[in-house]
Amino acid sequence: MSGRLLAQDAPDTGSAGPLVTRPQTSKQPPASEPAAEPAPVERMPAVPAPEVLAPAPVYDKSIFQGPLPAGELSFLKTFDGVRTKDLYRDKQFKAVKKAALPKWEFHFGHDMSVTAAMDAALTDSNEAVQVRDGRYVMLSGRSDLFPGLQGKGFLWIDMQDGLLLGGFYFHPTNGEPTPSMTVFSNQLLVDALSMAELPPEFFTDFIQWTSDERISPVTTRYFIGGLDKRILLEHDEDFCSAAVGPMGSDCLQMTADAADVDMNTAYYLEQVHYATNATAWMIVGSDETAFIRFRDNRCRGVVDPLGCRIRVTREQVHTITRPVSAPRPRR
Repeated sequence: MSGRLLAQDAPDTGSAGPLVTRPQTSKQPPASEPAAEPAPVERMPAVPAPEVLAPAPVYDKSIFQGPLPAGELSFLKTFDGVRTKDLYRDKQFKAVKKAALPKWEFHFGHDMSVTAAMDAALTDSNEAVQVRDGRYVMLSGRSDLFPGLQGKGFLWIDMQDGLLLGGFYFHPTNGEPTPSMTVFSNQLLVDALSMAELPPEFFTDFIQWTSDERISPVTTRYFIGGLDKRILLEHDEDFCSAAVGPMGSDCLQMTADAADVDMNTAYYLEQVHYATNATAWMIVGSDETAFIRFRDNRCRGVVDPLGCRIRVTREQVHTITRPVSAPRPRR
């Protein structure tokens, strides 16, 4: 932790509050009991000068564990253009699913395994399998298991490097931020992850899939890998590039919104101890409220207030998700 906020610096009840709408505490104490004192604020955000900021993360395929041999995946080329369900049910594909999907549970309607959720989306999908550049394979589909939750899933495979990633989007009703996008890979054992640390070609196909499915690029994002925990999949893409977001001032606002979403997600994951299948209402605690007040005061009146807000918020996200003592992905 980088410091402690003094009591006189804590936000008063008349402050404007967070810039982002968040769910409120689901349960108030009974009238006969005194309200609990707010938990002490343990973090004071560190705001280093731009020239000393940590370098941006980059993709390094060595963080993937146990890539599959290219020879075991070459059969996928013959499925280009066929229905997803035909490949997903193929006997040879069972080994791919096993290698790709973590064994942990997450909460889609109720607690279920990652594999079961993906089965619900892909087993009966008539969406065409796409093989791009003779190398990158994408299967996709939608789940009717809980129609109101709008479940949508995909599996992505790099046949040459033997890398496997999946994703599942839906609207949770268990108290966590909604909607949410969870990316999976049994080949990754990491405690922190951003989009730039995943294969660039995966990002290209991911952006195309989210666009086709009309999923906002600024959405709560998680990652579940070989470790029994759910972590933040941080937004660090360039929203001012034509491939990702609108040009001009709107893209900077998207970047600021993405930083806010990541901060909110980081606080939620911390509150539920990174459980993959947590069921708990998001609580805006004194730590988060104090940070927002600190950030707004710091960035008020500067030459680039939106840029300041983005930078300070990202630093706070890293304070929560990437503490100095925690293991980092190998570079």
